[in-house]
Amino acid sequence: MDLLSSRLVNGLVIKIMRSNGAVHSANITAVDPERLSVHVEWKEGSTGKAKEIPFADVGTMNPELLEAMYEMPSVKENMPPQRSLASQNSKRKTVSRIPAPKEALRGRSIKMAAIPETLLANQEMELEATPQPAKQPNFNPGVRTRSTKVSSVCDRLLPRVTEGADDSTCSNAKNNQGRRKSNIVKEMEKMKSKREEQRAQNTELRSKRAQDYDTSVPNWEFGKMIKEFRATLDCQRLSMNDQAEDHRICVCVRKRPLNKQELGKKEIDIISVPSKSVVLVHEPKLKVDLTKYLENQAFRFDYTFDESAANDILYRFTARPLVQSIFEGGKATCFAYGQTGSGKTHTMGGDFLGKSQNVTNGVYAFASQDVFLLLSQPRYENMDLEVFVTFFEIYNGKVFDLLNKKAKLRVLEDAKQEVQVVGLVEKEVSCAEDVFKMIEVGSACRTSGQTFANSSSSRSHACLQIILRRGGRLHGKFSLVDLAGNERGADTASADRITRMEGAEINRSLLALKECIRALGQNKAHTPFRESKLTQILRDSFIGENSRTCMIAMLSPGFNSCEYSLNTLRYADRVKELSPHSADDADNQQMETENDVESQSEESESQDDLSLKDEELSSDMNSFQAAMSRIGELEEKTVEDLRDMVLKGLEWAKLLEMTEQPDYDMESFVSQLEYHLQEGTKGFIALSENVSSLRMAMQMEEQASKQICKKRKANK
Repeated sequence: MDLLSSRLVNGLVIKIMRSNGAVHSANITAVDPERLSVHVEWKEGSTGKAKEIPFADVGTMNPELLEAMYEMPSVKENMPPQRSLASQNSKRKTVSRIPAPKEALRGRSIKMAAIPETLLANQEMELEATPQPAKQPNFNPGVRTRSTKVSSVCDRLLPRVTEGADDSTCSNAKNNQGRRKSNIVKEMEKMKSKREEQRAQNTELRSKRAQDYDTSVPNWEFGKMIKEFRATLDCQRLSMNDQAEDHRICVCVRKRPLNKQELGKKEIDIISVPSKSVVLVHEPKLKVDLTKYLENQAFRFDYTFDESAANDILYRFTARPLVQSIFEGGKATCFAYGQTGSGKTHTMGGDFLGKSQNVTNGVYAFASQDVFLLLSQPRYENMDLEVFVTFFEIYNGKVFDLLNKKAKLRVLEDAKQEVQVVGLVEKEVSCAEDVFKMIEVGSACRTSGQTFANSSSSRSHACLQIILRRGGRLHGKFSLVDLAGNERGADTASADRITRMEGAEINRSLLALKECIRALGQNKAHTPFRESKLTQILRDSFIGENSRTCMIAMLSPGFNSCEYSLNTLRYADRVKELSPHSADDADNQQMETENDVESQSEESESQDDLSLKDEELSSDMNSFQAAMSRIGELEEKTVEDLRDMVLKGLEWAKLLEMTEQPDYDMESFVSQLEYHLQEGTKGFIALSENVSSLRMAMQMEEQASKQICKKRKANK
């Protein structure tokens, strides 16, 4: 053991076998001669691991160490005393296998436990056979001799002597064959027993670890892996003491806690927020052999908020810096984006107490409080600023006033190419409590519906605008938008036409919003404001040097929401495109355990994008989207034509009143009637054509949605 211990030094690379049968290299960090073991360390990915291994197991996996070790000692050190040369020559020439002293033999028997089992079996069989005389030249201590066949264990462990050895010594060697055999078998049995004991310990350890988790919970294996991964993280949360940074376009992420529905289904939490600007998604995966593993995908944003962050902390870093800008004559916009049921309305409007909402602790309320707080400061007190509030929603491409009994509004461009919402009511307010009342009134009549994720989900984009006017002229405007929840087109294809139209319009407006923000951030020459009513109305809030934008991406942490959360993060990431590895040194140190996340997820992300493209670029999905766009255009045109027809109907009534007069001008009556008949005929023909086209577009949409549903069922 001392000799083996001297060979095993710190830094030596050896092969080890894990409890699961895996074999890989490891570095020796410490040698413990008393316990006859070594301590080794290795890395799996970026994670360092360590283990204590007995000398015997080291030799088993590294037989080359034993071979080199046996060649090192001088042959003369282990040779017994010999007779004189004349006495040796008087004996017949032979090569004898002489047993080593008792102490040396005992030491080597322990070392042999490190020899592979197949080699030990061959050596044991060789010991049982009768030794055959071998012809060999005079022994040279500096030359290693080899037999033409398999060498015996004694050839490897004991030195050879030249001709003329003592017959009694040869006889002792033959008598000790059985003892050497028993030592080998004994060591083999010890090694086998030790392996079985180690396996039993590993099995017990796995069972003990499994007891720490409720195996009745669905996907508990993934939950265990996520919990063990989180134990390696040193989370750093945002606090009120942290300094808020100045961003023209700020993109942040908020993770909500598991809701009652997810807790009832015992879903696991797959979202982690390890630092102030990084969020991790532990995406569950299955290998080809059905082995479960996690693919940890990292995203970086300006700010990240975990489930413990309250609305006031989120407001401090997102919307609060924007309030100051509108007093300087600027325009600002704050969005809450995410899938249905991710907590957007909770963030913007306030906490829900059952079905009622506490509007005093949402972003709407905090912004209105800060507006009046700034108005009371000497810097702005003498500016004679007046505060007005508007509250409207955009549903299916139509605008409705939430402060005027949901009156339908028209969006037009004036002679200066500025967008005007005709008929939108602006109500003057004198304190934050007035704003709270308007938020309650508007939120109560907002359009909602049932989705796969929420029984009462907002199906419209709600926009609260706080407007500052000075002498009747616009001074600053702050638009706070609670966006409708996004959904995949394939998820809404099986629903009724109203739900399908809702989903298509929501996705189209969200895509246009993303492209507008990206175009502004990259200073592109063209900004696609006209792609949706949402971006068209908010156009004046985006343009200008003193305009600022903040997007809050909301995440649902449940296991079944993994794909939707990833889509939300990719949407938000493409708005600003911050690399998860461009953070400061603290963030880089935090992400050392995941430094290969980006490279590992490139393939899976490309596959996800490919699957999305296959869905979006399929003929049925293209037909579905084209039909939805066509329906929206034709519907608006048909309604306008019908409105014109109704207005012209008043002129028909005037003609009828003309005939009630006893002395009416018949010539004038006939002329006007002919004119109205011609115009009315043209209007009826145009209206009829629009209605026919609208019917055809509806049929195309219905057929495309059925094809999508059929393919989804076939893929399942």
